[in-house]
Amino acid sequence: MAKSFLFEIVTPERLFYYGKAELVIVKTTTGEEGFMAGHSWACKLLGTGELWFREEGRKEYRLAAISGGFIDVREQVLIYTDSAEWPDEIDIGRAKEAGRRELEWLEQHHIGGVSAEEVEAHRLKAKRADIRQKVAAGGVRQRH
Repeated sequence: MAKSFLFEIVTPERLFYYGKAELVIVKTTTGEEGFMAGHSWACKLLGTGELWFREEGRKEYRLAAISGGFIDVREQVLIYTDSAEWPDEIDIGRAKEAGRRELEWLEQHHIGGVSAEEVEAHRLKAKRADIRQKVAAGGVRQRH
């Protein structure tokens, strides 16, 4: 049996997850990274993406969509994120519509007239809508 650690995911609205995990795979701002028990201490910024983790004693991974925040890795692993959703909490129709609206906005404003910060905010919203759709459909990574 693999070693486990305390794993928590906290959003501004709720304690999203609390339990024991053996492995966490998350999208950081520098790429996808995995963390196991005994990992060296780390604190990393999170991007918008899929979060995969394997609970203690389980073979299958759990999947969630997260957006922003950071991961703090010590004896336990804590994720503080702006938002987190399980696949069954995601309304695919709503996510598709949000993505369509953001891409439409970006097409209309690609020439200029708006700040770089505003463009980046809409890009992030489009990415979040895309990730939410992928997570609701089972994620890009294959479940093991």
